[in-house]
Amino acid sequence: MSEFNQPLSGNEMPRFGGIASMFRLPVQLSAEGLDVAIVGVPLDCGTSNRAGSRYGPRQIRAESVLVRPYGMATKAAPFDSFQVADTGDVALNTYNLEKSIGIIESHFDGVLASGAKTLAMGGDHTITLPILRAQAKVHGPLAVVHVDAHADMNDHMFGESITHGTIFRRAIEEGLIDPTKMVQIGLRATGYAADDFDWARQRGVRVVSAEECWYKSLDPLMAEVREQIGSDHPVYLSFDIDGLDPSVAPGTGTPEPAGLMTSQSLEIIRGAFGTNLVGADLVEVSPPYDTSGNTALLAANLMFEMLCSFPGCQRRD
Repeated sequence: MSEFNQPLSGNEMPRFGGIASMFRLPVQLSAEGLDVAIVGVPLDCGTSNRAGSRYGPRQIRAESVLVRPYGMATKAAPFDSFQVADTGDVALNTYNLEKSIGIIESHFDGVLASGAKTLAMGGDHTITLPILRAQAKVHGPLAVVHVDAHADMNDHMFGESITHGTIFRRAIEEGLIDPTKMVQIGLRATGYAADDFDWARQRGVRVVSAEECWYKSLDPLMAEVREQIGSDHPVYLSFDIDGLDPSVAPGTGTPEPAGLMTSQSLEIIRGAFGTNLVGADLVEVSPPYDTSGNTALLAANLMFEMLCSFPGCQRRD
């Protein structure tokens, strides 16, 4: 009998039955006693194109019933390594983005005060800024691995300084991120000017375009990333599902062609193992554009891989 929470087995309750908590784990509204708290952040009023990611956490949970507790390739057993629970959703102000950002930051302040690491699911990418604010209070400036089609380094959008397309510029300006320990992977497509990507480069961020990733394994890249970041510096992993090609992840608000493949997304997340990962998020799943549920299913599997990449995750022989 494990000392840790275990997912409800599909051999005990059919996967189409039972409560649709994340990974079929127990629901615990407090993070007390947890090593990793899974938190839904159903915000989409920071998005600039197709809405719907407010429904992301609910749909990812529903599809997560197909995720089993053991990683066959990595031999990782996160639920034998950590006490993990689904801690529900942040209670947002659906009419006010600025107030919601404050609510999210305060919520994650509380989770981190309990000693738990955080695994968040959005929601649009705006959620990452208040999470980084909370994380930086505990850990100082963070190293960041950012997977995305977009740099999210805009100065303003429609006159607003905080949206899903401005968050990493704000985070660097606020000192939440050490830009010399930040890597952006999968950036591509069209922009408004070269500054869309160059502003980050000028501050020391490593920008890896999608074109640099085509037709190759990303294991060598992640070995370089681990060397750049080091094994001790606190790391945050932020994964926008639109970093992937729309052929494998169509259910998102701002899709871009010629993106990363599913296997490459696994290589990136698995490649974060060996760093001091303190938190992660998966954002921008929009169920109204995910008619098959495959985008949310992929998101659930990527979140499992994130769990497996936290320091101390047991690897079985």
